[in-house]
Formats: sequence, structure tokens, C-alpha cells
Amino acid sequence: MVKVIDGGAELEEGKGGKKLLRINITAEVDGVRSDYTVTYARGGRNNAAVSYTVARSNTPGGRQADAKRLSALIKALTGKEPKVYRRSDGTTEVVCGREHLEGFKRFAELADAIEKWLKETSR
Repeated sequence: MVKVIDGGAELEEGKGGKKLLRINITAEVDGVRSDYTVTYARGGRNNAAVSYTVARSNTPGGRQADAKRLSALIKALTGKEPKVYRRSDGTTEVVCGREHLEGFKRFAELADAIEKWLKETSR
């Protein structure tokens, strides 16, 4: 069960001058209310739009439960399930790509910032 309470997006300059897109969502997933941030950056040879969000350990159920809730939220909003990876250092990452970004664009609160970021960061 996913209930979105609030959301928005903003452009930010990260380390090294990279332009970042931060999508902030307050939601209740499986009865747990939390603030989620999905941060997109461009990278790689093909300048791909990718987000690597690390699951938090200080939430009910720990990292694995947080990753499941974030994954459920992203799937509910975009229609696509993100990839979830458990790294050797014990962290859990939720990875979103361009197809998720396209899904986020369906929401008026996010669409303008996403379009602006895509234009500013394209080659």
C-alpha cells in the first residue's frame, strides 16, 4: 500500500559542478511514513541519466525493508520496478534509469524540473 503525501523536484549543483536533479517524496508505504530522495545525475560514455539511492538503516525493518518500501514507491509512481543491489559493504542501493525518470514526468509537480534538468544536462 503506497500513499503519496507530498513531492517536488529541484535542480542542484553537486561536487565537481555536476548538475543534479533531486526528487523529494513524502509517502506512507506499508504503514511507514518517510521522506525519500531520489537524486539523478548524468554519467558514463553515453551521458545516461541514473540514480543510485542508498537504503537507510535507521528505518523500521532496516535497510532491506527501506529498499523494499522505496522500490514499491518508485514502481507505484513510474510503473517500472527499479533494480535493487546489495553491495559487499552491506549497503543496499536502489537504481533508477531513464525509464523511471519518464514515469516521474507524468506528475505536474515534477515535470518542469525534470524537463529543465534534461535540457541543461544533454550533450
